[in-house]
Amino acid sequence: MRALEAADAALPLHDLGVELLVAVRTLEREARRLFRVCHPRRLATPLRPTVAPQSGRMDESPLRRGVAEFIGTFTLIFIGGGAGAVAIIAGAGVYNIVAIALANGLAIGIMVSNLGHISGGHFNPAITLGFLATRRITPLLAVVYWGAQLLGAVVAAAILRWVVKMPALLGAVPRVNHIGTGPALVTEMILTFFLVWAVWATAVDPGGAFKSIAGLAIGLTITIDVFMGGPLTGAAMNPARAFGPELISGHWPDGWIYWIGPIVGALVAAFLYDWLYLRPARPSVVGTPESGVAEPRPGETALE
Repeated sequence: MRALEAADAALPLHDLGVELLVAVRTLEREARRLFRVCHPRRLATPLRPTVAPQSGRMDESPLRRGVAEFIGTFTLIFIGGGAGAVAIIAGAGVYNIVAIALANGLAIGIMVSNLGHISGGHFNPAITLGFLATRRITPLLAVVYWGAQLLGAVVAAAILRWVVKMPALLGAVPRVNHIGTGPALVTEMILTFFLVWAVWATAVDPGGAFKSIAGLAIGLTITIDVFMGGPLTGAAMNPARAFGPELISGHWPDGWIYWIGPIVGALVAAFLYDWLYLRPARPSVVGTPESGVAEPRPGETALE
């Protein structure tokens, strides 16, 4: 024992510390190896986070999502379509295209803000088809959405008929005016393209505008579409928007336009935005540490 103590005393303190560190690391590696041998499954399975999910996460229940889609589509038909019916009762000089455009845009904008965190705020079978085609929603959930949207449109139109009676309900039915069916079809395609493009840019793209203002952007897009297309096609941009009033009124003026036009426009916008901006690697925003450019991002200079 005295010989060992004498040998240790002869070693410099620095060398002694290094030897102790090496010994500790060797013991640590050996302990890990033995633990792997005894518990291989425990190491292979990653630890699950114990933090509770955020309260802002989108609800996964098809029933709750479907109810949200029903309410949103009901609101569009009852308010947007109802504005057209009231225009017939009040007269065009009192209730003009501005009121109708604002009614449609505000209805969707408010409902997207209210229910977007629950269902995504589609309220439009063409938009749901765009989500399905780009694999952002399951086929089963898409069927639930379509059923809820069409049912909401029919129920809203039925209540409108009871409120305003016929023939005022015909003011809620989109129809082609002043142009032929070919130009009307193209017009519905383009108007729906604008709408779906706004949805992808604000509510889908993680690098787009803040999702808290998605309802405003989408609602204003519908408003400008109605300003232009309302007098020509009714600016439905939505098969459910046309289907509900058409079914309840029994009036089907060029009804196929309001299915093919929105569907084609929605698919083109969804695939194009997805291919151009979401599938390739997105460059870092100027001003972030990853970009390597130390410049303020848009809007930050206003805070100084």
